[in-house]
Amino acid sequence: MEGVVAWLRRSLWDAVPRDHREPLPRLRRRQWTTGAFAVLGAAVLGLTLHLEPGNAWFYPATVGLAAVWIAGAFASGQLHLGRIATARGLARPWVSPLLLGLALAAVFTAGALVVREIPYLGDRVAGVLDYTGSGPLPVLMLVTALNGVAEELFFRGALYAAVPSRPVLWTTLAYTVVTAASGNVMLALAAVILGLVVGLERRASGGVLAPILTHVSWSLVVLLVLPPLF
Repeated sequence: MEGVVAWLRRSLWDAVPRDHREPLPRLRRRQWTTGAFAVLGAAVLGLTLHLEPGNAWFYPATVGLAAVWIAGAFASGQLHLGRIATARGLARPWVSPLLLGLALAAVFTAGALVVREIPYLGDRVAGVLDYTGSGPLPVLMLVTALNGVAEELFFRGALYAAVPSRPVLWTTLAYTVVTAASGNVMLALAAVILGLVVGLERRASGGVLAPILTHVSWSLVVLLVLPPLF
């Protein structure tokens, strides 16, 4: 048990030493850039999830959304991969974020068994999962992974670096507000939980690698596991 607690502290809480401070002009430029792309991304997300399942524009719109997040991330300034503490010193986070993603997916799966018994909430989840039947599974998995990477590059990369105070709180809030543009309350709730976990990973590691791995592993497992439950 002590080993698990120590692992969680290294992955989510104990921040590694780093100096990513930026001069004020560069910080202001990052803030304006990320703000503009956040508004644009919210609009594209809203349009994408208002398309009917099976619409031929769904995949182009989804890839376009990923392109918005990626463009915004790299236009804002420098991004960092990050490191976490290990028994042999600081290292890139690989296994820990994957395990966290799988654990988070297990929590969401357990929650789905409860949610599906509540008509309103179950219908909201089913409405999102309807899109999983709109194309070949390998393509859907690829697009899902691409959007997971893109969202983390933007929200835990560019936007996190643009917020000088309480970045975990504000990036989680921003991620939730942008996701709420979809009009789906269950997506917004998922954004709160996922955003908090990957935000803590970003704080602990100082980079986007851990959030990316957790987000992608979580989203792919949910994509495969949840549709049969609804």
